[in-house]
Amino acid sequence: MCNDYEQHIAWAEYRRMMETLALRVPSHQSELDLPQADDIRINDPAPIMRAAGDAVELASMTFGLPPSGPKGGPVFNFRSEGRQFANSRRCLVPASAFFEFTGTKYPKAKHRFTLNGAPFMAIAGLWREAAGNMPPSFTMLTTDPGPDVAPYHNRQVVVLEPVNWSAWLNLTKPEGELLRPLPAGSLTVETVRLERQ
Repeated sequence: MCNDYEQHIAWAEYRRMMETLALRVPSHQSELDLPQADDIRINDPAPIMRAAGDAVELASMTFGLPPSGPKGGPVFNFRSEGRQFANSRRCLVPASAFFEFTGTKYPKAKHRFTLNGAPFMAIAGLWREAAGNMPPSFTMLTTDPGPDVAPYHNRQVVVLEPVNWSAWLNLTKPEGELLRPLPAGSLTVETVRLERQ
């Protein structure tokens, strides 16, 4: 499952995309709110996009919700099927690509997925406020794999089409219409590392 993604989104590109989608960016935000990273992994800080009044703000949070019990690790992927999210804190995780891994030997083969026809993607997510000594955090929603991901993994993160970003943040469409894999050819895959032989 996706436990690694990259975030190389230029601030001008981000602003242009938000303008195209008629999503307001708060005036106090800048490129400092959208730091670049080759690999964002579980427990790393990263920006998420969330509704803030009539705007969409960037907020830095930790990747992975705290575990619900004393044993177990952070929840970095959250199954979306059959769930309702009207009372949840919804967010978008901006990414230039996400990675999936195949093989049995370390290091495994690493496959990079990008969204066709868009300068970057947004993954449907949920976020939580800080609690106790735990910082604010987020998780990515998952669904059955679409045709582009199925050859590499039996689950995938929910990549939303840009026209549905606002619909997810404000839940103006049913979850079932939003939280599903994209059609074949929506994602491009590139193998960036082969499995060790």
